[in-house]
Amino acid sequence: MYKASDVKELRDKTGAGMLDCKKALEATNGNMSEAVDWLREKGISKAAKKESRVAAEGLCKILTEGNKGVILEVNSETDFVAKNEEFTNFVDYLAKTILENELKTHEDVLAYNDNGETIESKIINLTATIGEKISFRRHELVIKKDSDVFGSYLHIGGKIGALVVLDNTTEEVAKDVAMHVAAMAPVCATRNDVPTDMVEHETKVIKEQVMNEGKPAEIAEKMVTGRLNKFYKEICLEEQAFIKDSNVTVGDYVKNNGGSIVSMIRYAVGEGIEKKEENFADEVMSQINAAK
Repeated sequence: MYKASDVKELRDKTGAGMLDCKKALEATNGNMSEAVDWLREKGISKAAKKESRVAAEGLCKILTEGNKGVILEVNSETDFVAKNEEFTNFVDYLAKTILENELKTHEDVLAYNDNGETIESKIINLTATIGEKISFRRHELVIKKDSDVFGSYLHIGGKIGALVVLDNTTEEVAKDVAMHVAAMAPVCATRNDVPTDMVEHETKVIKEQVMNEGKPAEIAEKMVTGRLNKFYKEICLEEQAFIKDSNVTVGDYVKNNGGSIVSMIRYAVGEGIEKKEENFADEVMSQINAAK
């Protein structure tokens, strides 16, 4: 009735998901132009056209159950939609689906078939329904040991999310650490987690700084070591001054409560996405127009 190449052609023309393209071709007996109309009538093609738009608002969501935890980010174009019940319900559904089915990769999530409809198709349909680009940006599934505890914290209604795993301590301590992560934005949990290329780059910059200051070689070497240690204290969770008590590091706080840091993840909605400039009045008008 239709070939695999027809599905690809229809996807290229409309931007719709593979499953929706297959449904369209099946419904129209393989007629390409009718399949395009079918997708347009369903609002799916219209949703695909929004793919080029910037979605930098949205929500972080954290869900833990037993030894499994997930943190994820779903984006919308405006903060209005991020507070929309249909949007928030979808974010909750997505977190639960990922956790229950242990979906590890982005591709696993998008391809997951729930009663004949993939997550990718659900996102396209939600985009068509809401009238804004909806984007599932990222997630991380975390599996802990029995002796570990989760600590989670969502800030500003889900604009920042932090999920930590600590070993051999309490959930209260873990939540304190998660709050610190949300507030202080460490890059890595410990020195061992800092990427080699990041260390090499920082070392090179520091050496150039010291050379430009004209210090003797033996002094310069000590200065490089000192500044590199300061760099680690700024970016490593374990070495940062604890936000609730600056007299101790986060690592010391955890250790004093019998535990150790296993891992940390911090998401901030829209970080790294180039946002369009749009004032409040324009945002309101865009919502009014979308509702027409």
